[in-house]
Amino acid sequence: MFTRLVSIARNTFTETIRQPIYGVLLLATIALLIINVFLAGFTLEDDDKLLMDLGLCTILLSGLFLAAFSATGVLTREIENKTAMTIVSKPVTRPVFLLGKYAGLILAQFLAFYISFLIFLLTMHHKVLQSAADPWDWPAIIFGLGFLMVGIFAAAAANFFYGKEFSSTALALGTPLLTVGTIITSFFDREFHPTAFGEGYFDAQLVVAAILLMMALAVVAAVALAVSTRLGQVMTLLTCTIVLIAGFLSDWLFGQYRDESAFANLLYKITPNMNFFWVVDAAAAGVEVPLQFLLHAGGYAALYVMAILLIGVALFQRREIG
Repeated sequence: MFTRLVSIARNTFTETIRQPIYGVLLLATIALLIINVFLAGFTLEDDDKLLMDLGLCTILLSGLFLAAFSATGVLTREIENKTAMTIVSKPVTRPVFLLGKYAGLILAQFLAFYISFLIFLLTMHHKVLQSAADPWDWPAIIFGLGFLMVGIFAAAAANFFYGKEFSSTALALGTPLLTVGTIITSFFDREFHPTAFGEGYFDAQLVVAAILLMMALAVVAAVALAVSTRLGQVMTLLTCTIVLIAGFLSDWLFGQYRDESAFANLLYKITPNMNFFWVVDAAAAGVEVPLQFLLHAGGYAALYVMAILLIGVALFQRREIG
């Protein structure tokens, strides 16, 4: 069973990253993260705090769209095209099939999140230009974006001369190059003066905020996959959006009334509270998020993912795919 699960996860991951919408959303996310550097310059107080908020919000919304479109691409389309029947008719149970799909989907989601987070770190290194006289952050441009462009151009050359699949090749080359470029950038300031690693823009709390954000996206991906067993692309995206918004507003919508109404208490308990995964204000203020909170949030996300996937399995069990 484990071998079949791994095979389905690997095929799902490969299929997901080769979808055109995956590359389009990833490139759009990178472009928006870069644009945020200029948009964040219109505050009257802390521009870099707004840059952090905008960056993490961009990654969150990108993950929402990526989960919805990818889930329907790897599951709904297979059901509609009857290709899922050829797998389920073999000695592969439907729960294993669905769990393998989720494993591959979350791996593709993590890869996009990782690349987006590296670009986000480069924008945090660059910071907001307070005036036209401020110098550009050439280390971030040369080592960060420059290395990424090298990977993209190399993938284009491999596609043109050797027929390699462009998107997967670009990810295979661009991800390690972008990682190396981000690490090198972290040892310089914007004027190429050597500094301590990550000085002035990077700390452990930013990593904690990113880990919690990925937990939220794991819950959204589970919702997307469970819903896509019955609904199409548009309704899957709408459902994921409603769940995400309700999760961030659950304290206000249901939490304040849970002692007065049994129905509000029920809705508060079944709605995933996304506020547990959003600690951007604490990270910006330099407040340390305790390890115990991180572990509790991880357990909370894991339980919600399990519950949602069990609902998805129940929905998929009676879905006609023949």
